[in-house]
Amino acid sequence: MIRTDKVIVVEGKYDKIKLSSIIDGVIITTGGFRIFKDKETQQLLRTLAEKRGLIVLTDSDNAGFAIRRFIRNICRGKNVSDAYIPDIFGKEKRKEKPSKEGKLGVEGISEQIIADALEKAGAKCLICDNENEKITKIDFVTWGLSGGENSSIKRKKLIKKLNLPEHITTNSLIVVLNSIMSKEEVKSLLDKLEV
Repeated sequence: MIRTDKVIVVEGKYDKIKLSSIIDGVIITTGGFRIFKDKETQQLLRTLAEKRGLIVLTDSDNAGFAIRRFIRNICRGKNVSDAYIPDIFGKEKRKEKPSKEGKLGVEGISEQIIADALEKAGAKCLICDNENEKITKIDFVTWGLSGGENSSIKRKKLIKKLNLPEHITTNSLIVVLNSIMSKEEVKSLLDKLEV
């Protein structure tokens, strides 16, 4: 299992499923070409790039490179690294026929090749000593961000303050907060927010 401080960006859910078996970290999907119109995901990627850095791991076809360029542009190239998989021809097990270019995508590549690509892109394996300091759903209830009378208002103010997508789910917000802030930083920020 690779633990990384950077956020890994992949094209689709099957890529994310593949990476989830080898990466202990945040993995975001672009939804393929949906990223071109999805302003909220674009803003989320900019925020994560600024706070943590991104490693973009797309397929080695034309579509993958178009998505990769787009992400680099919206993040202005800041804190964005590229992980490349080699051109390996074949088809994924779940598909009836190969892709248009006949190349395997991220989901069809071996875990070792993916791990090597991420390492070359700068993913550092981390040992987390503060696992107990992760923000949890219980923290959200304690802080009044979930399950309370004004929880949604307080959550919206936090989301706006952090410049995150307004429609981000509570579970996704927890993941993002764990990626960009410590528990103490979140508590301090919440103390400053007026509800």
